[in-house]
Amino acid sequence: MMDKKTITNMIQTYLQNYQNKADITSQWSEPLVGFADANHPDILKLKDIISQQHVMPHEILKKPTIVIAYFVPFTKELADTNKAAGDVASPEWARTYEETNGMFGELNHYLIEELKKMGYEAGISKESTTFDREKLISNWSHRHIARIAGLGTFGINNMLITKKGCCGRYSTVVTNLDVVPDQPLDDEYCLYKSKGICGVCVKRCPSGALTFAGYDRKKCFQVCLKNADLYKEFGDSYLDEGGKSSNSVGSEVCGKCVVNVPCSFK
Repeated sequence: MMDKKTITNMIQTYLQNYQNKADITSQWSEPLVGFADANHPDILKLKDIISQQHVMPHEILKKPTIVIAYFVPFTKELADTNKAAGDVASPEWARTYEETNGMFGELNHYLIEELKKMGYEAGISKESTTFDREKLISNWSHRHIARIAGLGTFGINNMLITKKGCCGRYSTVVTNLDVVPDQPLDDEYCLYKSKGICGVCVKRCPSGALTFAGYDRKKCFQVCLKNADLYKEFGDSYLDEGGKSSNSVGSEVCGKCVVNVPCSFK
């Protein structure tokens, strides 16, 4: 039986080595890793929560058992560069966003190959790097699966808050590992949801997309498009629905609701 700690160490070691590459400027904190039950009832609910087209683990792999979900926290130094008021993200933020997405592709390929050497099967959703620009959703939600893996709970900033905060990014790999899955958390990490206090992320949102009543993804996306027009030099990591070519012109970022808030790093 595979040890979850072995997989966790593989991810953490790979990331540590990756950020020492000469062409990488980003730095990350140690990632968190969770193991979602690929057949958990909440997985099926994603078709109602997100989209009827949301991919199921069994469409990626025959008889999947686990979805490995991991959270890569950004550093406080990076977050500080993006604290300024207004809707313009820092260039450092845009660059790290793209370098993180690029790293995910390489790390996931490494994980899949290593798992195969151990006698397991593994794969990723073709939708994991795509983005529907009309519905403004992805048909594979890393964050929702990370919640099922017990990594965190959703805040009113629409981000998943982990024990290391919400300032970072998620990725996932589907596999048939024989490990005991983690369970979604019972605790509520969002201070507004648990105690009716805070709400700093709502005040930080430059577009008015975040309110105490809900989230307007169209308003959010307009800010992301503005930043994409500013930051074209770092590439972009979103693909069209066929997964073959880019369908954006730059770095569609903002990040104001995850920096300079109480849940950024805890």
